Amino acid sequence: MTPPAPSLLDELICPGTPDDVRQRYLTLASRAAQRDFGPLEEDVVVLDTETTGLSFKDCDLIEISAARLSGREVVDRFETFVHPGGPIPPEITRLTGISNADVADAPSAREAVAALAEFVAGSPVLAHNATFDRTFVEAVPGGAGVSDTWVDTLSLSRIALPCLTTHRLADMAEAFGCASVTHRAGDDVEALCGMWRVLLAALSDLPAGLLALLAGMHEEVTWPFRLIFSHLAALGDAPARPFSLKEVRAGLVGRAQAPARPDAAELEALAAPTAEEVEREFGSGGVVSRMYERMERRPEQVAMAREVAEALGSSTHRAIEAGTGVGKSVAYLLPEVLFARRNNVTVGVATKTNALTDQLVSHELPALAAALPVGLTFVSLKGYDHYPCLHRLDRAAVEDLPLAAVPHDGRSDNAVACDMLTALAVAYAFACQSPDGDVDALGIRWRYVPRAMLTTTPGECLRARCPYFPNECPLHGARRRAAGADVVVTNHSLLLRNVIAEGKILPPVRHWVVDEAHGLEAEARRQWAVEVSGDEARAAFELLGGTSTGTIHNLMVRAMSLEGSTLVVGLLAKAAATCARASVAVADLFVCVHELGSVARGDGGYDTMTLWLGEEVRSTPEWAAVEQAGAVAAEALAEAVRQLAGAAEAMAGEAPALAADLTESTRFLRELCHGIELVCSGEDQTYVYSAQLTRSRRKIASEKLVAEKLDVGADLAERWLPEMQSVIFTSATIAVGDDFSHFDHAVGLDLLGEGSHRDVRLDSSFDFDANMSVVLARDLPAPGDRAYLPALEDLLFDVHVSMGGSVLTLFTNRRDMERAYEALQPRLAAAGLEVACQSRGSSPRRLRQRFMEERSLSLMALRSFWEGFDATGDTLRCVVIPKLPFASPNDPLVRERDLREDRAWWKYSLPDAVISVKQAAGRLIRSATDTGVLVLADSRLVTKGYGRLFVGSLPSRSVTRLESANVGRYLSLWRASHE
Repeated sequence: MTPPAPSLLDELICPGTPDDVRQRYLTLASRAAQRDFGPLEEDVVVLDTETTGLSFKDCDLIEISAARLSGREVVDRFETFVHPGGPIPPEITRLTGISNADVADAPSAREAVAALAEFVAGSPVLAHNATFDRTFVEAVPGGAGVSDTWVDTLSLSRIALPCLTTHRLADMAEAFGCASVTHRAGDDVEALCGMWRVLLAALSDLPAGLLALLAGMHEEVTWPFRLIFSHLAALGDAPARPFSLKEVRAGLVGRAQAPARPDAAELEALAAPTAEEVEREFGSGGVVSRMYERMERRPEQVAMAREVAEALGSSTHRAIEAGTGVGKSVAYLLPEVLFARRNNVTVGVATKTNALTDQLVSHELPALAAALPVGLTFVSLKGYDHYPCLHRLDRAAVEDLPLAAVPHDGRSDNAVACDMLTALAVAYAFACQSPDGDVDALGIRWRYVPRAMLTTTPGECLRARCPYFPNECPLHGARRRAAGADVVVTNHSLLLRNVIAEGKILPPVRHWVVDEAHGLEAEARRQWAVEVSGDEARAAFELLGGTSTGTIHNLMVRAMSLEGSTLVVGLLAKAAATCARASVAVADLFVCVHELGSVARGDGGYDTMTLWLGEEVRSTPEWAAVEQAGAVAAEALAEAVRQLAGAAEAMAGEAPALAADLTESTRFLRELCHGIELVCSGEDQTYVYSAQLTRSRRKIASEKLVAEKLDVGADLAERWLPEMQSVIFTSATIAVGDDFSHFDHAVGLDLLGEGSHRDVRLDSSFDFDANMSVVLARDLPAPGDRAYLPALEDLLFDVHVSMGGSVLTLFTNRRDMERAYEALQPRLAAAGLEVACQSRGSSPRRLRQRFMEERSLSLMALRSFWEGFDATGDTLRCVVIPKLPFASPNDPLVRERDLREDRAWWKYSLPDAVISVKQAAGRLIRSATDTGVLVLADSRLVTKGYGRLFVGSLPSRSVTRLESANVGRYLSLWRASHE
């Protein structure tokens, strides 16, 4: 083992990790070298494989490597190539260096695995992401006999080292000074041999008693980690103290915290930095010049910063469109931070995407803090479902595991239970080392772990009735720290939930910046929607359970020790029967909801459709059946709520914690009842009502009844903006041309008094006219024409060939995308070009990563790629938009607006589509040196009057109108002049 690289390891430790935890990580390698872990290092086998790809179904083994550990030494090795039965894909050869010649004379998979089984001889196997290696090995006849015990060191590393930003073997091995990792099995085995002692030492650092708790929880589950935890727990010299998470958390977060800042609304006078003062900080020797080694002065950035300062000084609002490259974040952060420090108040920034949140928290704010003479403090806050609920964690460790609440996909109960126990162990370790943080960073397999097992919701949070409230709670503790910070960074989701919660979630911030503001209205509609979901109702009833399973069963068992146990248990048994009837009534409701498919139009996807619940639908016999079933379900739910409340009241005196658990677990019944009544009555005119249906009766549980806010701006203008002193809404795409009226209406600015806000449009700092060309294919058939798709396919072929790949085609619907892909893929392959498609069930994240890594790869994608996808340089040279992204005329929101307003399409659908096209165009130019072509293949841009609105709103004025047959020639010339 080589000496670790402290600077690299330091970089891998999560920001905000306490100093003592950080120091333990930095000294792990040296301490691990001195420890003796007994049987955990004796006669264990470390294993890795290489394969022809990631698919268990279609790919094969090409290399197996293993090493047997005895103490600190490797005492035996196993190495073999494996003949895959077919050619190795070129990309695998490039990745691993394993060629067809290497495996030509290698043993078959059956022979190689038989030899491996003889080498392992039933010993425990360690593998990083063991599921992958084990599945490939056991897919070979005889592979199941290799070992009964496989230990996944990837999952174990997340428990041992929860404060690392990555648990990739390559990153950890380099940071801790183990052998380097390549894409060869032998090197990876060598690295894991070195990491094994580090992981065991890190587990030994967990708090006293925690290992014993983990080893002892849910002993009915055969869990590979149990023996490891049990052995490490027994290694201590003294008996472990009973584990107390509350004690550990108190020590972790009990360090001095800044006092809460005053509410700006309660201060008599506020002093804002002047526009001139802010501008000076962008000059030579100013704060901004100290933030970065090379910081060029951008007039648009300075202009934006001046606007923010003036808004703060006048307590007014701004809608600022600042084009790509302006440097919006520094432009608003500097005046906001100066304002916060000068007045000892907290300011807030809300973003749409995690990428921008991470950029602010990891880059801009630390750089600004270092540049300011007195520094600054900032805290990132996310929604409830991002923080572990410690009370639920404790309950999950002792109560029945909610196996019925998750799919199994053919896996055994024990396999799913192991995923749940691993999630609990990771969450406990994380809570012991991190004051707060995001559970989504813990690598939990959420498909097999109900989120409700580890997190809570605003409605279900016990607050003062919780033993961890407020200081030890990750969420409420972070909120308290945020109340004493200069800047709070959060997302649109939490900001909007705070509006509904009347300010009870976030600190009292009166000065906000809403970045990526083009997405605020849609997010508000999602956050404020009321949904009645068949799947969610089923899962919730499963968790609630009855006399033999779930929460009610667990409470009955725990209530046995109470003095009045007979009464309490009787009430719970009665409530369980009522809950069972309510569950059946809700299921019956969704049988009726499914029948609404017969009155739905053909709009929607292959499997789903969305039905507007207007007067026409509400007058049908099918809706009458829904209404009747809804009334029965609501009555049954209301009775269940009454009986559970009675049981909670009966146990509140002697066992308030149990009563609180029951209240928490049954809150969903009230919400479900309210949702059914709201949608079925349809009386609240602030909502638009719809049903999300499936064409398959087998998927009936996935159907939903939905109520969405019709006018988000009206709610913001009534419930939020009057409470704010200054809100800066900003984005690169909120205006249609120079017109902000669509955006101002969406966020409620148009309903405020005269002089309360100003709209400002700032051009990009990049030279779009020189770097981005726009091509209009003016003669394609209209999108509804039968000749449209064949003509589009020919155009796309010419575009891809002329550009040599690196083309992103953004479709508005899956049907057109899949048809175009099926027709084009073989034609492009014959031309030596590869194109990928966002197929059903594919991971957008993996597609993005692949597109970024393979320079000439092209991609056909849907809505998730229209914005928030940054690909600089030659990775992306051309964006094609086949069809203007107008909302479907059958969309419930569109139909409701058409019913209530004249010219609704011009007021809403048209500007929404313009903004979407601007967003898509923004994928092309992400730096000053990027160049690219935007191809618009919808002839309505030429034939319809509104086409001028789209073209005039684009950042580039370099627009060329061509017949589709000439587009390829034009692109070839463009490419030649830009390479």
